[in-house]
Amino acid sequence: MRILIIEDDREAAAYLVKALKEAGHVVDHAADGEEGYDLALDTGYDVLVVDRMLPKRDGLSIVSELRERDNHTPVLILSALSQVDDRVKGLRAGGDDYLPKPYAFSELLARVEALGRRPRQAGLETSYSVGGLTLDRLSHTVRREGQEIPLQPREFKLLEYLMQHAGQVVTRTMLLENVWEYHFDPQTNVIDVHISRLRSKIDKEFDKPLLHTIRGAGYSIRDGAG
Repeated sequence: MRILIIEDDREAAAYLVKALKEAGHVVDHAADGEEGYDLALDTGYDVLVVDRMLPKRDGLSIVSELRERDNHTPVLILSALSQVDDRVKGLRAGGDDYLPKPYAFSELLARVEALGRRPRQAGLETSYSVGGLTLDRLSHTVRREGQEIPLQPREFKLLEYLMQHAGQVVTRTMLLENVWEYHFDPQTNVIDVHISRLRSKIDKEFDKPLLHTIRGAGYSIRDGAG
């Protein structure tokens, strides 16, 4: 595998580079966040090992921006910050795994190789289309029958998730976790409000509805009756 280590502790990085090479991998090293981000963005790696606290640019901002640019290279975050909240922040920023310092190299190697075996994430499509409705992830635009439909950021994210699962029933729990990043029920009508707004924008002016409420189950984007 090709592995990039982004670590400012040069002694620790040198040890990791040597050990990973001895394990049969091709390894590059960046000593600060800016260099690491540029390498991760422009070079095809199988796994990134990213220290959280770095000069010039912190590790979490590197990961979150890579994800925003549709770079889904698996990331193992290293950090001396080991509390549950710290690990949650790392994973929510887009990390695939989180290993607190100090660590045993054998565990790091096992985690890196496990990440390298994972299939790359689906959903790398740059656009989706259902029944004349199109969503372009790169230009961040939505059109129906050629007419551009302006959406707020959360509405766009909601529609994107629904269109990724076109034809399937998407539950409220799925929306809370993947659109709002809630892992609990906030006991509000936030989903209903956004679904209503989205429906008024993508369906109201057109003959055939695409956004359907599936009673007792959730919602679905589909080109057909609900």
